[in-house]
Amino acid sequence: MKCYDEQLRQLQAQCARKKKLEASLNELRAQRKAYADRAEELRQVLSDEQADVQRLEGRSLAAFFYQAIGKMDEKLTKEQQEAYAAQVKYDAAARELEGIERDLKRCEDERNSLWGCEARYDSLLQEKTLAVKAAGGPTAEKLLQLEERSGYLSSQKQELQEALSAGNAALPCADRILSELDSAEGWGTWDLVGGGLLTDLAKHSHLDQAQASVKTLQTQLRHFKTELADVTIKADIQVSIDGFLRVADYFFDGIFADWAVLDQIHQSQQQAQLIRNQIDSVLNHLYTLMNQTDAELSRISQETEQLVTSIPM
Repeated sequence: MKCYDEQLRQLQAQCARKKKLEASLNELRAQRKAYADRAEELRQVLSDEQADVQRLEGRSLAAFFYQAIGKMDEKLTKEQQEAYAAQVKYDAAARELEGIERDLKRCEDERNSLWGCEARYDSLLQEKTLAVKAAGGPTAEKLLQLEERSGYLSSQKQELQEALSAGNAALPCADRILSELDSAEGWGTWDLVGGGLLTDLAKHSHLDQAQASVKTLQTQLRHFKTELADVTIKADIQVSIDGFLRVADYFFDGIFADWAVLDQIHQSQQQAQLIRNQIDSVLNHLYTLMNQTDAELSRISQETEQLVTSIPM
């Protein structure tokens, strides 16, 4: 019977992998639509914001009006900030969309290479089943069932390990974002009592680091969500870059602008903590599933050993 075992193990692993890839493809197609819609929406916003800046920089009536009332610099700065924010958000959506397209191509190529594995597995399994029934009786049939279950669980364990790896990569990135936001909050509070330009620069340096980490986290969470596609778990793993955009408040004078930045930092901290808690919750669930899988594999191994030793030689 050993001539069947290795081929069946390989084919069962291929079937499990193909099933995972098909679930990942469905998830990636949903992500592609969501990011494509968002990128198109942001592209239009960016175009509108850039047009506003160009209108103020040109010879429009609006430019003449703000110049006449002495608020041209303030208005132009505000429009430039909005254009900057729109550009950052559009770039983030476009970058993720490109990543999704690459992942789709990779998954489709691998899935296509496994085409027909289910039929080959079913055919070989049927062939072995007939051979077992002819040679070994009920004990051999039970062993065959245990082998098939063990193969399925081994494939499931690999999928859980891949999901855990993706989640554990995202967790420290979320922690880095929280750390940078905490530092920015500290400098922002100091800024309120007259910290000056150096305090401003320190605060925005930490916000820049947080924004850079958000870009990484966004990609990591997308991979995490894709890896979870074939795992029985409910989790809405999302992150928005909006709350982490740098606000260039050193263009403004007065305490109200500084308070606005602190308020945004606090909102970003809450959002980052929520995401961090989500990741941690899903990881705990995955570890529970992994422990259950290991326990069942151990039970099957023990039962298989007992059956084998009970067969008279």
